[in-house]
Amino acid sequence: QGAFGPSMKILVLGGTIFLGRHVVESALARGHTVTLFNRGRHNPNLFPKVEKLRGDRDCDLSALSGRRFDAVIDTSTYAPEQARGIAKILDRQIEHYTFISSVSAYAGFSAGRSYDETALLAKGNDGYGPLKARSEEAFEAAFSGRVTHLRPGLIVGPHDPTDRFTYWPRRIAQGGDVLAPGRPERPIQFID
Repeated sequence: QGAFGPSMKILVLGGTIFLGRHVVESALARGHTVTLFNRGRHNPNLFPKVEKLRGDRDCDLSALSGRRFDAVIDTSTYAPEQARGIAKILDRQIEHYTFISSVSAYAGFSAGRSYDETALLAKGNDGYGPLKARSEEAFEAAFSGRVTHLRPGLIVGPHDPTDRFTYWPRRIAQGGDVLAPGRPERPIQFID
């Protein structure tokens, strides 16, 4: 028994750089058994007691073959071909799939419109947003009724390798005039 219910076997795709790292830490803190699937290129010694399966979502998913998991948390799929490959090898081997998509999967942001699961998705197959949208569709086709798509905006926090947010607090702390993009009255929301 975990602290928040029965312990689950969770597969995390990625898990060693940023968002996935926090997902793994949270799952372990709750008493779940975690397995990582990644290429082993970033922080390979992180989580020494966690099972690590090596492979590549673009060309080698064989380490996942025949494995069963209660849940999958995918923080990094960005192309529908990857989604279809993962879905094919995990078909009937999982209970639930959580796909961290992106707010960029939406077709646009009209003023006054609420954005939920009924909002239109980006069209086409070019660019980050449309590829995330096509990946969502691929996972939905494969795991209908067993998949959750999360569409966060800008995610920031410890271990973020992009410097998308940390630049601003450091720069503002230096004082003086700060050049910033966009209109000053335009709100932006960060997820930490």
